[in-house]
Amino acid sequence: MAPHPPPTPARPRRDPRPTGRPDVHRWVGAGSVAATAVGIAVGLLAPTGTAAIGWGVAYVAGGWAGARAAAAELFRLRVDIDLLMILAALGALVIDAPLEGATLLFLFSLSNVLQDIATARSRDAIRGLMELRPEIARLRRDGGVVEVPLEEVEVGEVYLVGPGDRIPLDGDVVHGRSEVDQASLTGESVPLRRDVGDPVLAGTINGGGALDVRVTRRASDSALARMVALVEEAQEEKAETQRIIDRWEQPYALGVIALTVAAVLVPVGLLSSPFEPAFYRAMTLMVAASPCALVISTPAAVLSGIAAGARNGVLFKGGVFIESFATIRAIALDKTGTLTHGSTEVAALVPMSGSDDTELLAAAAAVQARSEHHLATATLRAAAARGLTPAPAEDFRARVGRGVEGRVGAALVRVGNPDHFSADRPAPWDAAVAEVERLRTEGHTAVIVASDARVLGVMGFADRVRAEAAAAIRALRARGIDEVVMLTGDHADVADRVARMVGVDGVQAQILPDRKVEEVRRLRAAHGAVAMVGDGVNDAAALAAANVGVAMGGAGTDVALESADLVLMSDDLGRLPWALDLSRRTRRTLLQNLVISLGMIALMIGTILTVGLPLPLAVLGHEGSTVVVALNGLRLLALHPPTGSP
Repeated sequence: MAPHPPPTPARPRRDPRPTGRPDVHRWVGAGSVAATAVGIAVGLLAPTGTAAIGWGVAYVAGGWAGARAAAAELFRLRVDIDLLMILAALGALVIDAPLEGATLLFLFSLSNVLQDIATARSRDAIRGLMELRPEIARLRRDGGVVEVPLEEVEVGEVYLVGPGDRIPLDGDVVHGRSEVDQASLTGESVPLRRDVGDPVLAGTINGGGALDVRVTRRASDSALARMVALVEEAQEEKAETQRIIDRWEQPYALGVIALTVAAVLVPVGLLSSPFEPAFYRAMTLMVAASPCALVISTPAAVLSGIAAGARNGVLFKGGVFIESFATIRAIALDKTGTLTHGSTEVAALVPMSGSDDTELLAAAAAVQARSEHHLATATLRAAAARGLTPAPAEDFRARVGRGVEGRVGAALVRVGNPDHFSADRPAPWDAAVAEVERLRTEGHTAVIVASDARVLGVMGFADRVRAEAAAAIRALRARGIDEVVMLTGDHADVADRVARMVGVDGVQAQILPDRKVEEVRRLRAAHGAVAMVGDGVNDAAALAAANVGVAMGGAGTDVALESADLVLMSDDLGRLPWALDLSRRTRRTLLQNLVISLGMIALMIGTILTVGLPLPLAVLGHEGSTVVVALNGLRLLALHPPTGSP
């Protein structure tokens, strides 16, 4: 392996990564909480004149951020939770209860800081994806090596990767051999061996070998860039539960204000109750009914679920999809590129006339080395895997749709379907044709290989089924999926062979894209919620028609990725059952948070209206439930696929 020459100096460039502004915001919030606590201490311990200064510091430090947010919403003619908290604190001040008001502002500020920290944990897990990509690539140019910013690297250029380096751009290995750790991008726990011709992905980590890699995608089009873009979009796409909460937040806040006013006017105006206790109870009611926990309950869970999936190669494009995926009851799967690898392989070697596997494969490779057909490519890969070097073939000829032939030494070697031999049939002909028919019924593409008048054997080709496909389908059934079907445009014999191997419930073969859409709609009518898994252009319409479209991220086309709602970055169907587990766990967490938040509101309001509740306890219950739902959602960040999943 050739050593890598030293790089030439590169010009400096600005670091485009995100700044630390969210951290500054959290520090400011923490400072406000500390100042509020100091103000409360001064208000409690200092003499009367100085105590007023302490309460003033507590109110300003604890209420400044909330007052600004409330004013901004009022300017837009909207009422939010911040306004409710500010009004409740000022109300406590009116009835000469500054401690209760300051305590409310302290706990409200503290819970906001804790919410920011919890939410930031989810966002930081996503933002960390940006750190996966180095800023420069070491390119071979003009006989030397130069460091170039990634945005200036063009497709087709060759860059160098040393041992332990992070790979800067998607590409194919052209020199060297190593193992590549893709866990940060696709979630694969075991490093993958990479040799000449194998693809590598930006953001993954090279092992102990040195590689030369030819760029196949610009920096803006890499798998990592697509992953970051998808996750950024996902953060903006709200879950259905969150949309409902957002829709009712404004009417609810207005209702709380109306309830608070009524809690003062009714006792004082109609029942002649004293003003001060009625007003105190109304302020307590306002705090108890404020929906802080309810509003934070959904994003706390959804952002954590999206982040946990992204760190393990499962990208949900939004909260609505992570919630929807939990409800699916049926799954439709494309065949080529989804259940199979989408590349033809030599699947069967049947020697005849006293030959063996090696002689059969060597003869076929010698002639097919001159062909660009996908069967020829598969033959050459199989020969290389056995260490065979094809002999040179002369007088090469190809007959479209039939086969190829050429002279290897003194012998005429022919490779093709039975029609290729119509003029001169080698022996044993009938046995060879029977073997071709047998392989075809098993879903293989079969060719005869002959040397002069002797059949050397028959070769069968097939698209290799993904090793994890059958286990993934069994795991989906174990999770309550009622029906799993395969949809493909391929020949029925091929489709049936794959269907038997992976264990789907049904198969629709030789169908066009519009029939795939019809089948997805049939499944929706029968089961309610359906997911479609595919990777090609012809799957895009079916992906869009399903409740949740799932794309194979590595092999998937851009159209399929755009149409999908969930992307499996590692092309690993074994992640599909885990994605279902993650979505169901996220949905359960959503429901738990709703029960906690609504239950606490109902409990406190009931207590206030029946036996009474001190304002500090209402504040503690309100802010405590807010922190609880935030931390409950944060637990999803710890989820990872089990070893050996599904």
